[in-house]
Amino acid sequence: MDILLIGIGTGNPEHLTLQAIRAMKRADLVLIPRKGDDKADLSALRRAICLEVLGDDSRIAEFDMPVRDPANPSYLSRVSDWHDAIAARWADAIATRPQAEVVALLVWGDPALYDSSLRIAARLAGEVTVSVVPGLMSPQVLTAAHGIALNDIGAPFLVTTGRRLRNEGWPGGVDTLVVMLDGDCSFAALDPEGVTIWWGAYVGMENQILDHGPLAEAGPRIRERREAARAAHGWIMDIYLLRRSR
Repeated sequence: MDILLIGIGTGNPEHLTLQAIRAMKRADLVLIPRKGDDKADLSALRRAICLEVLGDDSRIAEFDMPVRDPANPSYLSRVSDWHDAIAARWADAIATRPQAEVVALLVWGDPALYDSSLRIAARLAGEVTVSVVPGLMSPQVLTAAHGIALNDIGAPFLVTTGRRLRNEGWPGGVDTLVVMLDGDCSFAALDPEGVTIWWGAYVGMENQILDHGPLAEAGPRIRERREAARAAHGWIMDIYLLRRSR
């Protein structure tokens, strides 16, 4: 069985590459996760992309995503158990179409950046070949939306998570951070002196929201806008870039 992990950007059908479109058309089965009523838009976007590319939904199989066990005190163990549970859901969904030889999953952004699809696919039993189709990553879409460069001249940048920023502070050796998976606005814990933020929610989608400015001024405003957007849509995907003046 061939597993195709197809990067689809941030939900905009125009983010699809020709390679992604061709890969989707190769698939006998496309798996779409359901994450509950409050995130129904996410599965709806994947279905819409399938309809646009494939013309119908006959190749789609949906499955319910399991949730992480909050009682497990170990973050890594909790995530590993969760990945095992997701792999089992994939296998159950695939078993409903025993004739399917090529199975595709549509991955937000790119499977290589803060996505677990490759680790989950490695848990599938049997003879499985995994292929990756790269997609636009959210840092690219964010910087394009703001019209800024990702790095300063000759300078490095670091991509990290809100949890690490919150727990460990600003990493040494870099003045530019791209922060993902931050549900708590961890930038609020930083010293804002000399820091500029470029933030985006639903980047690349029709309901895209952008804001930027000195962290001291823009930070509180972004927190309010983020809370309002989450309340309005029931879910939010956001990302931000922080740059510290030398």
